[in-house]
Amino acid sequence: MGTAEKVNNYKRIQPFVEILDSTLRDGEQTSGVSFLPHEKLMMARMLLHDLNVDRIEVASARVSEGEKEAVQMICRYAEKIDKLNRVEVLGFVDDGQSVDWILECGCKTLNLLVKGSLKHCTQQLQKTPDEHIEDIRKVVKYARSKGVSVNLYLEDWSNGMKDSPSYVYHLMDQLCDSGIRRFMLPDTLGIMNPLQCIEYFRKMIKRYPDTHFDFHAHNDYDLAVSNSLAAVLSGAKGLHVTVNGLGERCGNAPLSSVQVILKDQFHAKTNINENKLNDISRLVESYSGIAVAPNQPIIGDNVFTQVAGVHADGDKKNNLYQNDLVPERFGRKREYALGKNSGKANIAKNLEELGLELTPEQTRRVTQRITELGDKKERVTLEDLPFIVSDVLKHDVSEDKVKLVSYIVSTAYGLKPGANIKIEINGQQYEASATGDGQYDAFVKSLRYIYKKYLDRTFPLLANYAVTIPPGGRTDALVQTVITWNDNGRLFRTRGLDADQTEAAIKATFKMLNIIENEYNKEL
Repeated sequence: MGTAEKVNNYKRIQPFVEILDSTLRDGEQTSGVSFLPHEKLMMARMLLHDLNVDRIEVASARVSEGEKEAVQMICRYAEKIDKLNRVEVLGFVDDGQSVDWILECGCKTLNLLVKGSLKHCTQQLQKTPDEHIEDIRKVVKYARSKGVSVNLYLEDWSNGMKDSPSYVYHLMDQLCDSGIRRFMLPDTLGIMNPLQCIEYFRKMIKRYPDTHFDFHAHNDYDLAVSNSLAAVLSGAKGLHVTVNGLGERCGNAPLSSVQVILKDQFHAKTNINENKLNDISRLVESYSGIAVAPNQPIIGDNVFTQVAGVHADGDKKNNLYQNDLVPERFGRKREYALGKNSGKANIAKNLEELGLELTPEQTRRVTQRITELGDKKERVTLEDLPFIVSDVLKHDVSEDKVKLVSYIVSTAYGLKPGANIKIEINGQQYEASATGDGQYDAFVKSLRYIYKKYLDRTFPLLANYAVTIPPGGRTDALVQTVITWNDNGRLFRTRGLDADQTEAAIKATFKMLNIIENEYNKEL
């Protein structure tokens, strides 16, 4: 049967695939990652209860007292919700010491690590295959006598199938009748490609058709997801994953990617609650300190963000730029980025999200303002938008009588900040320069000089100055400056919004100058 025919047949059958998450064990082997016991408990709770993962591998036996405490906490919780049989611990061929450690933790399932390649058996253990098999049998027999269920990891199985398949088959032949529940086949060094995975799995399934096989992928060649799917396509009944693809070296197969490809591309069934994938990703990101790439499929910050305006326009016209990976499926929402590439369609989508209705002309002016900001900074957020709308519509209605023609502000170590400015008042241009305690202070002193020398007029006093980031905004998007002015005892405020703090303050200042200039002209 060809691969394409097998895929089609697979879709018709809709098999069930068991998911084991190893974030708390294999994922913790990521360089620089170490989880505290309570952090492991919080992740285990979400994996078991919210995400509904079939099994979780939570630790390696005999590592530390902290590890034992974590496993005990997880097992107590799992037993309380009747899911203790889903908690598993990696153990070793050590005359039953791992079994005793696991029992002390209250766990009931041992994932026994054995050598799946001849090189590992003879060179690392320095034992013959039969000696290793006898040691394994003793541990399995002891575990079962204590009521502990055993799954078997064939470490370096992929190299074993490549270099010493007869050793793999001999190991399997001798252990198939020993009461082992699952045989778990790892690509420990991440050396396989999907074609090899299909070949090796078909050979295993053909020789041991009634055996439950799991596949455990590593991502050294960026093929962990592809190999996982190839394994399922070839008969694997379980897959091992980690949240965010955490794991040693290049990591393991990421849970989110494996889940959606299994469901969408092969129509397989799992027990995973997809709408919790983003929640568990954020939790693990927080505890691990390993940031998720913005373009990481399913869980990245940007994967449901349309940047180009044409995409927003297409979405408005019958969702032309959407596929089955709709954000609501994962507890998220589609966003339309605001920046220099936004276009009116993106702006309209965001305005609609906020419930704001603007005229075409107002939308044009808001779009123009966002484009200007986008040229300065990377991104404007949805939360910034109401402030931009307010900034544009409230203050750009009338013709400005006071305009900034040009300016330079400077600062240098050991020297006072300075400003050189040129402004236009009622069609007449004026220039001045000054130094001050800061760049904005120097700028205002230049303005005061112009108003006093050339216009013989008073200049409002600065009563309060506040700089904030709009709620939900980011430091590389917008800065909001609100200045309170005292004009002969009358207090009023003006606001400036820009990607640059000094520029925002200058805009607030010129709004003030236009207010008093309009009032001054009315009195004449």
